[in-house]
Amino acid sequence: MFWVLTTLIAAAAQTARNAMQSSLTARLGTIGATQVRFLYGFPFALVFMAIVTLVAGEAAPGPNARFLAFTAAGAVAQIFGTALLLAAMRERSFSVATAFGKTEAVQVAIFGLLILGDVLTPLRGLAILVATTGVFLIAVKPGERWDGEALRPALFGIAAGGLYAIAAVGFRGGILALDEGAFFLRATTTLVWSLGIQAALLGAWMVAFDRENLLKSLTLWRQSLFAGFMGAFASQFWFLGFSLTSAANVRTLGLVEVLFAQVVSRRVFAEVASVRELAGMALVVAGVGVLLLAQ
Repeated sequence: MFWVLTTLIAAAAQTARNAMQSSLTARLGTIGATQVRFLYGFPFALVFMAIVTLVAGEAAPGPNARFLAFTAAGAVAQIFGTALLLAAMRERSFSVATAFGKTEAVQVAIFGLLILGDVLTPLRGLAILVATTGVFLIAVKPGERWDGEALRPALFGIAAGGLYAIAAVGFRGGILALDEGAFFLRATTTLVWSLGIQAALLGAWMVAFDRENLLKSLTLWRQSLFAGFMGAFASQFWFLGFSLTSAANVRTLGLVEVLFAQVVSRRVFAEVASVRELAGMALVVAGVGVLLLAQ
């Protein structure tokens, strides 16, 4: 059950990172704010690797073709998922955009079953449905029109959830593809490779097409450094969870991030939760409770 603790830590850290990236979007643009997570996060991943190799007393496992395929697929999917989530946050409230992104829980269960053969029991399926219902109750307001520009951020959030689901399955697949090493060593190895791929791809893109915002992120190094650290820190604990149980379990428990996002929305963005949103949060908690009961 150690994965429960790692997932809760990851969800809290990711909420802080999302809030920081959301504030950077207005100043750096969607792609500029996205690259901060990876470019500034990669050095911290290397520090984590040094720590875990010291603790394990052994070198990191070497990559193989299956590992590289899964990890690269997860890395690319996460880049586009992050960009879409930030775009949704730019057009809707922070908490609502986070809620739509959390449709990932249903999608990761499907992808995990199809790609990795992760078993989904009826009780776990119920947990996912209850928690996701809560997410939609938080996100969808009665009488709100969902056409034209009002529909776009919702589609961005749901698409981000799908890409995050592919990323989660890809990262778990990469961890499982490594032949040797303790679970935390395999998790951190996958983190280093994924962030390295992401930093290289987005760094090259920014140099070629958006040098202005790349240079601007260097002037905002304090905020960027914090977002990068929190991103790497959150990913470290997500990956530990993926190394111990199915991606569906981790991402369903990770729905508590919606609760954390509501706290941030109230304290930082002055967004007040309605009765309907509170009921939705109660369903998220209930779904998480069912998941833990299933375990």
